[in-house]
Amino acid sequence: MRILLLGKVGQLGWELHRCLQPLGEVQALDYPEIDLAKPDSLREIIRTSVPDLILNATAYTAVDRAESEPDLAMAVNAAAPAVLAEEAKRIHAALIHYSTDYVFDGTKGASYMETDTPNPLNVYGASKLAGERAIQSVDGAYLVLRTAWVYSTRRDSFVSKVLQWARQNATLRIVDDQISNPTWARMLAEITTLVLAQGAEHIQERKGIYHLAGNGYASRYAWAKEILKLDPKASEQVTKELLPASTVDFPTPAERPLFSVLECKNFADVFKLKLPDWNLALEMAMSA
Repeated sequence: MRILLLGKVGQLGWELHRCLQPLGEVQALDYPEIDLAKPDSLREIIRTSVPDLILNATAYTAVDRAESEPDLAMAVNAAAPAVLAEEAKRIHAALIHYSTDYVFDGTKGASYMETDTPNPLNVYGASKLAGERAIQSVDGAYLVLRTAWVYSTRRDSFVSKVLQWARQNATLRIVDDQISNPTWARMLAEITTLVLAQGAEHIQERKGIYHLAGNGYASRYAWAKEILKLDPKASEQVTKELLPASTVDFPTPAERPLFSVLECKNFADVFKLKLPDWNLALEMAMSA
């Protein structure tokens, strides 16, 4: 199988590049080799490489900056996936694309299922939703995997930020009213690879949008508390007090959903796979 991976140096892309090797010939690219804001260059890359499978692990993810760069966010998160879907269908390739819990507004009061109506609160969420719909409209062989709160210990993430803050501040205040599924990038990459190991040809018959995130959920405060507890270099912490705070205490350009937990039962039922509990995955990530 010829695999084209876009975004090889990101949190997820780096892990995918490592996991995908046994499945075939992997061509992994990242900026500046690819520029998702330039659709013609994307078409050229795909038409030159003619892959059997395209994995898009890239995105415009600067949630707050997107409020002042809506055109760029839409180009990368919406227009580019449309091109990928069109080119994949043209060459009879499968496409795997990752989306986000931020397509929801967080007001449901319960976990979100794939059948729930999206209502993004910010430009980032709107651009990711537009990308999902573009892929659906092309209607090739595709999987759109919505995930949440992806982190890595080797790249900048909430986990690395909490560890950094704990070495700089005696008191940490973390919001406890934003709740979702912490998801370790390595586990997300590994479960994607297991899906592909079942045969890329099965994507056509199982195509659609699926929720795929760490099992269970937590507030950012509870997540931070667990991060500090599992810190392998806890002696370096100067933090003496971890306090809960409200989102309104930290105004940001982009509004964020408060309860954007993803229900992942449908994915488990279809693919017979599921991610482990978020806190168990965090323990593995912190000791890796």
